[in-house]
Amino acid sequence: MHRTVPFRRRPAVVTALLLAASVILASCADTSGDSDSAKGNVSIVGFSVMQTANKKVIADFKKTDEGKDISFKESYGASGDQARSVIAGLKADEAHLSLEPDVAKLVDAGLVADSWKDNANKGILTQSVVVFVVRKGNPKNLKTWADLAKPGVEIVSPNPGSSGSAKWNILAAWGSAGLGADDGDASATAFITKLLKNIVAFPGSGHDATTAFQGGTGDVLLSYENEAIQAKQAGLDADYVVPDTTLLIQNPVALTKDASEASKTFLEYQLSDAAQKVYATFGFRPLNPDIKVSVKGANSESDPFPQPTTLLTIDDDFGGWSEANKKFFDEKNGIITKLLAKSGKS
Repeated sequence: MHRTVPFRRRPAVVTALLLAASVILASCADTSGDSDSAKGNVSIVGFSVMQTANKKVIADFKKTDEGKDISFKESYGASGDQARSVIAGLKADEAHLSLEPDVAKLVDAGLVADSWKDNANKGILTQSVVVFVVRKGNPKNLKTWADLAKPGVEIVSPNPGSSGSAKWNILAAWGSAGLGADDGDASATAFITKLLKNIVAFPGSGHDATTAFQGGTGDVLLSYENEAIQAKQAGLDADYVVPDTTLLIQNPVALTKDASEASKTFLEYQLSDAAQKVYATFGFRPLNPDIKVSVKGANSESDPFPQPTTLLTIDDDFGGWSEANKKFFDEKNGIITKLLAKSGKS
């Protein structure tokens, strides 16, 4: 930690030596506006569940001609918290967050161009679906969303106030009850009210929610499919269920306006089939549907990504993130915000 110390007059010889040293240091320091590019540095700010997969992707990238001289700095945490940290000054070349509204905050702050998703991948880097992680053998036979709202079922889910994964989870639950129902929002509101009563832990991030479940809390964890697979790979003695109705999770990536050239090269690699295969082995559904891999920890290693009966999407079923975020998560008038406040678990 830097401390301010009282000024003391130094002998002339010491002063001369310090001046010489400062000249040498100045010659080594980066003074150009693209210093990160010259050094080959990439600063990644990501949501928590990306940490393990990125370790392998980065290691593979550094073995390529393009990546051998590039160094990385990484920061991982709850998606909303990460966005706020970047706005507060955390260095980021690449922001790989859980959901689009968190990137939108960076756009509003002038850190990311508003054209960030005008590309072939539409701003998406990884994707998954919402699943139920249950105790080994699924002793409470939790297979549907309705099962989770039954009395006596204890649920662990991250908090939507800080975690992007929590928003995906609760919208998947809402869609299972409300979309297609005659009374729509009323049915979904009644269902979410029951669901919230069963939540016994509300950690700040998806990763922390998994840790709580691993520690013995709850009967079921609402999570990403990839998080469930990674947890099993790491030794979690549990199962997971892909419900018949679930939500496609698409995690956005954006480069900041002053991103290094090295970060642009790395993002190209992340979107390549080679990197997408690696992400798939960690449970992320590849952007290219033709990619086929065997995935340890999946319910079926040879067929790891089954197609749900009904796969909801934010754009098709919720009007896009701009509309969904306002309707459900507005700080004052959002439906979910109000239900959380009413439940006492906000």
